[in-house]
Amino acid sequence: MALELFNTLTRRRELFEPLEPRKAGLYTCGPTVYNYQHVGNYRTYVFEDVLVRTLKFLEYEVRRVMNITDVGHLTSQADEGEDKMEVGAAREGKTAWDIAKFYTEAFLRDCAELNILPPDILCKATDHIEEQQGLIRRLETAGYIYMISDGLYFDTSKFNGYGRLMGADHIGGLKAGARVEANPQKKNPTDFAVWKFSPKGKKRQMEWDSPWGAGFPGWHVECSAMAMKYLGETFDIHCGGVDHIPIHHTNEIAQSEGATKKVFARLWMHGEFLLMNQAKMAKSEGGFVKLSDLKERGFEPLDYRYHCFTAHYRKQLDFTWESLESSKTARRRLREAALAVKDEPLRFACADHEKAFRAALEDDLNMPGALAAVWDCVKSNVPSGSKRAILQRAENLLGLGLFKADVPSELPPELQQLLDRRAKARADKNFKEADVLRRDLEINGILVEDTKAGQKWRRR
Repeated sequence: MALELFNTLTRRRELFEPLEPRKAGLYTCGPTVYNYQHVGNYRTYVFEDVLVRTLKFLEYEVRRVMNITDVGHLTSQADEGEDKMEVGAAREGKTAWDIAKFYTEAFLRDCAELNILPPDILCKATDHIEEQQGLIRRLETAGYIYMISDGLYFDTSKFNGYGRLMGADHIGGLKAGARVEANPQKKNPTDFAVWKFSPKGKKRQMEWDSPWGAGFPGWHVECSAMAMKYLGETFDIHCGGVDHIPIHHTNEIAQSEGATKKVFARLWMHGEFLLMNQAKMAKSEGGFVKLSDLKERGFEPLDYRYHCFTAHYRKQLDFTWESLESSKTARRRLREAALAVKDEPLRFACADHEKAFRAALEDDLNMPGALAAVWDCVKSNVPSGSKRAILQRAENLLGLGLFKADVPSELPPELQQLLDRRAKARADKNFKEADVLRRDLEINGILVEDTKAGQKWRRR
């Protein structure tokens, strides 16, 4: 068996054949750090984490690069409007640099709580201005660049095959869309900025000198420049969300291949949207649920990670509190099954279950299928030591904290008092009062279990 992955560029599943045997170069688009990320964003990062873990599971040596966009991402896809970092700075009364630092750290904390493996290289746009200007100079020499009043633009009419990532059916709509209306000086509706000039008479917080004038790079340039710096001019896999297909990734291909005359990324993978109330979850749409919001409602971040596995990464996934509750329950039960065999002597894993688990991964990262294989093992009659072997191997990929016992956090003082009163009631053999207190705790979301070592509690 071998790993097959769906390539957005060719619109078909392909056998993964890396440039170098048993090595995989991977670029994943990171966040624009002007605000917190919402759980819809994190669905993409979880999918990319599964890809990395699968490659490692299949014994590939992985080199993963992720960018941090801390300049150049404007509020309009038409290369108009304010830089999102400047917007964030104005919103919070801080510098753009402080905003970038704060939300980068918040993003990395969230990733750690979701058990997302850190990239091998995390690179910031502001640390690679020289590389971006170098790419622009190559494009200028190749004849792709022209200047208008607000900056330098890439002439998409000169790049043969522009838009092939999105497909011919979509390029016409893009050309006719609102993207052109903002700047009539552009030669073509799909032309995009590679360097924006600072507004006259106004100094931006983030701007740099250049041969063309003071300003800042366009959003798309950073990914091409940094991917090629760390992975080479041609590499194996480029990932992101489906919203990156029509503009950001399409423009990356044009500017990268225009400069090098080589294939940029050989395989493109995209994660589908998370839907809330049947609409894409996005800050602009008001469906802005942060990881901290889940925790405030009593969910653990890994409950959401499990929820991401209930649908294929190329299928839209509905988000409701009820569906998340179901995922929380399923993850708890799976963890209970893992903890029940944690201390069993290891035995050979059942070949059928292991084969089914691996086959699901090699089937374009079929995580619902991988989960089903794990559950089939848990429910089977194979020896406990064999279940432990399967669950441990699966945990390396699932990253659900299956073998980590709950460590209760502190209860609010009023609930701790109820718990203490219940312990005393049981010690006094006043079981009727103990039952009443148990119900009071349950109403407040605290479940109590009596063991030989005393009472234990967990959040519902």
